[in-house]
Amino acid sequence: MFDHTVSELAALLRDRKVSSEELAALFLGRIERLGGGLNAFITVDAEKALASARAADARLARGEATPLTGIPIAHKDLFCARGWKTTCGSRMLADWVSPYDAHVVEQFDRAGAVLVGKTNMDEFAMGSSNESSFFGPARNPWDPSRVPGGSSGGSAAAVAARLVPAATGTDTGGSIRQPASLTGTSGIRPTYGAVSRYGMVAFASSLDQGGAFGKSAEDLALMLNVMAGFDERDSTSVERPKEDYARDLARPLAGLRVGLPKQYFTADLAPDVASCVMAGVEELERQGATLVEVNLPNQALAVPVYYVIAPAEASSNLSRFDGARYGHRAAGYADLNDMYRKSRAEGFGAEVRRRILVGTYVLSHGYYDAYYLQAQKVRRLIARDFAGAFASCDVIAGPAAPTVAFPIGEKTSDPVQMYLEDLYTISVNLAGLPGLSVPCGFGEGGLPVGLQLIGNYFDEARMLNVAHRFQQATDWHRRSPPGYGS
Repeated sequence: MFDHTVSELAALLRDRKVSSEELAALFLGRIERLGGGLNAFITVDAEKALASARAADARLARGEATPLTGIPIAHKDLFCARGWKTTCGSRMLADWVSPYDAHVVEQFDRAGAVLVGKTNMDEFAMGSSNESSFFGPARNPWDPSRVPGGSSGGSAAAVAARLVPAATGTDTGGSIRQPASLTGTSGIRPTYGAVSRYGMVAFASSLDQGGAFGKSAEDLALMLNVMAGFDERDSTSVERPKEDYARDLARPLAGLRVGLPKQYFTADLAPDVASCVMAGVEELERQGATLVEVNLPNQALAVPVYYVIAPAEASSNLSRFDGARYGHRAAGYADLNDMYRKSRAEGFGAEVRRRILVGTYVLSHGYYDAYYLQAQKVRRLIARDFAGAFASCDVIAGPAAPTVAFPIGEKTSDPVQMYLEDLYTISVNLAGLPGLSVPCGFGEGGLPVGLQLIGNYFDEARMLNVAHRFQQATDWHRRSPPGYGS
């Protein structure tokens, strides 16, 4: 049963063939038995989960269920949840219990989903491997000596190992799509503004966007139906009518134009990944899609632009963690300034400190115009490149990550190499576009590879349609890591 998709589990619940309490107990048992070796969770609360499951069963009995009522889920540990620790993977917030719910958490609660735990993540979502977490790295269930990707690595690992059917994540520079690729799961980052950021602890406010992991594109559509929607508490939330993201899943692909950026298929892409991605693209072509070469001339500038803008926004957002109001406070200090200095030095890990320093530098007098302002100008050019590409195609296809999952510790001493792991995802965030990754094969060492699909603004239903049709013809998303499947 743990191999079932969200939609399959929902049907079993609806037909009363299983109870929500039984499902919650099943997945809590798997977390207890199998989760320790993966370190995918920071917090699990069986008592809260089972109480929520019993409430879901009562709702099902009254005939008031939604598609997610009674489904066990996990939240990335930067979504505030009332009464739950919300650590952001940091010593700074290691013991902080949220007094309120994020909008996303409210929406899942309203839908009757059962929260079983909060997942591990790179500290304050800064990383591409989940190795910067104060609680230790999450591990890839396909090979526990390798990373699951980041920053949403805990959510990706939990779904891949069938510890939960689905989980939330956030994507600032690829932090859903890259770990989805490395763990063989399906993951979506919607258009910027489609999902409220209220109660989602900020890293880089103009780039952060909540999204979801599941086993299939259909799962992602059901999750997005719950998550997306206007929230007046978030000034970046876009006010637009609610839509059903599952409405076009079965639509044939005949006439679809799939753009292939020539900048994605270069020497930067590992051959084993390239062959899987191209096999995936050829499957779309077999189903009637037309392949079109598109040009993204500023793609090479995406990584340097991101690592000016994101640290600048992080420097500003993380200034609130000063040891005075909440979070870690140093045990001993001489005066107020010393308290700030020691609390932040002790509370933040090396990667977070590095990005704060870079961000403060590029925002400082004399360097703002030279770095931050120029980066924003190039960001606009990157968005313009995508607009030009979508004039000749409906979706863009390519890799989600340049390699399969790499060994833990391999890139921690070389930040630039680590940053290049987001080579194919960052430009989507800079432009504010939606993107997703679905499994499309296995590369070196039998490790998963993801096919990335990029859509035009608010065209998630089209992307999910393409992904679903691909998954109807393949079974890569049905494969489970050795020792974690049926």
